[in-house]
Amino acid sequence: MSVLNQKTINRDIIFKGVGLHSGANVTMTVKPAKPNSGILFKRVDLKENNIVVPNIFNVSSAVFCTTIANESGVSISTIEHLMGALYGLGIDNVLVEIDNQEVPILDGSAKIFIEEISKAGIKSSEAPIKIIKIEKRIEFNDGKKTISIEPSKVSLDIDFELKYENNLIGTQRNLVSVFESDLTDIYNSRTFCLFEDIAKLKEMGLAQGGSLENAIVVKDNEILNEKGLRNKKEFVNHKILDCMGDLYLAGYKIIGKIICSQGGHKLTNQLLRKVFQQDENFSLIEITEKHLPNTFINKSHLRSIA
Repeated sequence: MSVLNQKTINRDIIFKGVGLHSGANVTMTVKPAKPNSGILFKRVDLKENNIVVPNIFNVSSAVFCTTIANESGVSISTIEHLMGALYGLGIDNVLVEIDNQEVPILDGSAKIFIEEISKAGIKSSEAPIKIIKIEKRIEFNDGKKTISIEPSKVSLDIDFELKYENNLIGTQRNLVSVFESDLTDIYNSRTFCLFEDIAKLKEMGLAQGGSLENAIVVKDNEILNEKGLRNKKEFVNHKILDCMGDLYLAGYKIIGKIICSQGGHKLTNQLLRKVFQQDENFSLIEITEKHLPNTFINKSHLRSIA
């Protein structure tokens, strides 16, 4: 199966679970879609204006999760783990039908999404993939939080640093190459919070569906989950999963290098908005050759899209 052709899934996949923040029971069906249709969400509990496109400019909130909305105000939240799974598996086209406002949290990671999509299988088309190639270094800062993206020859590298005052979490850093690294630990890493923040989140109307079944909870120097961590860098690895999902709201895979310290959904979205403010910051490219070069993208192998 060529990595250069657009892909979808072989059959419908049904996910059922609770929304992390809404606490609502949700049924979501991920369906195959035709080439060049992209990723689309459809609120099947609504009759009209129910299509929502996961696009960086459709992000209506990036507080504790990524929420997208259409012009009619119809929204879908906590899309980042599903989007990260689709990005990592190289899936370009699916229709996501959902009967509530929030993607089910499942176990708090992308693990179940990856498993079920892998069981269903991935179908390749004849249509070539499109990629976004970063041409200039762009950065965005918000106090101590920093994020930048710069040109890369052939990969998407994410270098992420996490800093917490909590001693158990502390400072963690990891670097992955999204198109080359084994992403198992990234997919399996769960969302997390501090025990002392739970009451505040619930007062804000958030984390209504949160539990030890779908989130890591840290109290002082103790992890309250019975089986502990799934991998040594689970905290920062989950942030990388979130970053992957948020990057896919660009619409296509990205060739570039991300360096982020203490970032999150909002910072990633603000960076992408800055990238797309000026055409010279990026190129939208269609792959026309049968194979990617091993070490670089040669522009003679690519056709720019007007």
